[in-house]
Amino acid sequence: MDMITPEPRPSWIAGRPEQGVATLTVHHPYDGSEVATVAVPGPEQTERAVAAAAGVAKEFRHSPAHVRAKALEHVSRGLQARAEEIAEIITAENGKPLKWAEAEVSRAVSVFRIAAEEARRFTGDVQRLDSDPAGDARLALTRRVPRGPVLGIAPFNFPLNLVAHKVAPALAVGAPIIVKPAPRTPLSALVLGEILGETELPEGAFSVLPLGNAETQALVADPRLPVVSFTGSGPVGWSIADAAPRKHVVLELGGNAAAVVLRDWPDPEGAAHRIATFGNYQAGQSCIAVQRVIVDAAVADEFVPALVEAVEAQQTGDPYDRNTDVGPVVDEAAAERIVAWVDEAVAEGAKVLTGGTRDGATVAPTLLTDVPPEAKAWAEEIFGPVLAVSVVDGVDEAFAAVNASAYGLQAGVFTSDVQLAFHASAELEVGGVIIGDVPSYRADQMPYGGVKGSGVGREGVLSAMNDFTEERVTVFTGVDL
Repeated sequence: MDMITPEPRPSWIAGRPEQGVATLTVHHPYDGSEVATVAVPGPEQTERAVAAAAGVAKEFRHSPAHVRAKALEHVSRGLQARAEEIAEIITAENGKPLKWAEAEVSRAVSVFRIAAEEARRFTGDVQRLDSDPAGDARLALTRRVPRGPVLGIAPFNFPLNLVAHKVAPALAVGAPIIVKPAPRTPLSALVLGEILGETELPEGAFSVLPLGNAETQALVADPRLPVVSFTGSGPVGWSIADAAPRKHVVLELGGNAAAVVLRDWPDPEGAAHRIATFGNYQAGQSCIAVQRVIVDAAVADEFVPALVEAVEAQQTGDPYDRNTDVGPVVDEAAAERIVAWVDEAVAEGAKVLTGGTRDGATVAPTLLTDVPPEAKAWAEEIFGPVLAVSVVDGVDEAFAAVNASAYGLQAGVFTSDVQLAFHASAELEVGGVIIGDVPSYRADQMPYGGVKGSGVGREGVLSAMNDFTEERVTVFTGVDL
């Protein structure tokens, strides 16, 4: 889709559109065509954005809840009104099939609506202190106040909704935010800047800065931005935490999500369809896309052939084609890396049941078996349309296989046994357990985040609002309780 305009799309500096000192070209992953140019701000513009965020922080913190809620509602309505246009922009810059781009816009609409609702009810707690004699006639009021301006660093795989998950909670609590979108996919964030620019938010409440790595490192180090929310790769995320040890850092770093199919599940074929769909949706470029498939031997003979068939039914092609299920990965280099990991696994003893090839940046939906546990295609996050299936004997082996990972974001367990569901919740070392479905399920209002190598902190609108704020206690003395 050609989105070239006479001038580069502007950055947003303290709530105002500005051209930059350089440009960034955005290419369509499917065919490499140029779709847009973007203004890259210079040092003086970046400094004005940070100074404005720091300067408005106190005013914005004290702004009435209805003012923030009104702005968030406007964004939700604005995204909905431009949904078709924005979905096409997401597909143009990211390459995901249009039907998945439309779903992403719909989720972002909900994120801002939920944030508006939460902004209105984000109050505090009152606690009696007279449970001991020293607390007679005392009452504690606990409120949450913003930690300060937020630096939100977003990835390419959900260029709108993962920006929304940083912007909406920050604005809901009255924290200014500076967004640094992924350089491959800045367009969605800039459109969000346009809609935010229509609100009555104070100058400095938001900026959208398509910056490079060196400039971003300077923002990470800047003491005027005490909160850093990052979604992306583990090495980059942990380097941010190391570089800013005195800041509040929220990291969502992905994983290699497992789907477990237990012997009591009544519909192995249906589980195979769900797993094939959500191992390949977004071309596997989702932190909770299914990667590892762990199936009980008692149902493997029925399940594995159904999974092969379901994976082969996933259609690749032009992401603007409504029949396309799996579009390209973000670029050809990523596709080369994914296929190289498949080839390495095969060299170490794995078998390819289907797929394993690529055409440019499009990787064929792939299913592996007998993958050694140390192979990258099993142990690391492949971030592509590749599934690896392993047959185990019973629940204990299945759950041990899930936990034998450096990551722990979410896991899906196909069981209809309530006791096993509670056992999974207790035993699996992940941030979220999805019973009766794939690990790829996420509701935007629920807590979302991982353990181990999958990061620290939680997203989800209210969870992020809590993460971006800190408790402040006021004790009242001589109160008639």
